[in-house]
Amino acid sequence: MLGWFKSNHQALTAIGAMVVGLAALFVAWDQARVMRAQQHGAVIPVIQIDGFTSRVEDTMSMGLRFMNNGVGPAMIESVRVYRDGQLMTDFEPIMTLLPEGYDRSWTSINGRVLAAGAHVEPITLSWPADDLAGEGLDALLAEWELWSVNLCYCSVFDRCWEGGSDDSARTAIPHCVRPETDVFDNSGRNDARGAEQ
Repeated sequence: MLGWFKSNHQALTAIGAMVVGLAALFVAWDQARVMRAQQHGAVIPVIQIDGFTSRVEDTMSMGLRFMNNGVGPAMIESVRVYRDGQLMTDFEPIMTLLPEGYDRSWTSINGRVLAAGAHVEPITLSWPADDLAGEGLDALLAEWELWSVNLCYCSVFDRCWEGGSDDSARTAIPHCVRPETDVFDNSGRNDARGAEQ
């Protein structure tokens, strides 16, 4: 047996080199995997959705705020708005409860990129505080409680998540599906049409 090792030292050297090469290949693969995980972790967006009502001096306002509390930009792919579990295409049930002459600001949100630490208010409704009080205000706030938002967004590496305003935990999903309509854009168009009439 010892004679075989002496006469086949080249074969043993080749086998040793092959083992070392395989070990180096595994280490390189493992390092690449760790680096990919670090890259993905360094750009994870986390979107928080808040509904708000506020009074500043003599003006009341209510609306939605999306804030990216993560460490990377969020590609917002789809936003769906629900009233009591039913998908909505506008905010008409809320608008009918607002006093005449209320102010509305809106911005389209589907397809928007939200930087880390940034926020956007896709819809804000405001009115003079004295124009709506008592039962009217109670009815508006009760209506506002029926509404919820579902959001789907992705990182720059196309990792996607879905979450909502109902405090449900965000869930990783394969990809987002963009809706046919943008509820915030629809609200702006309806507002423009109403102003023209």
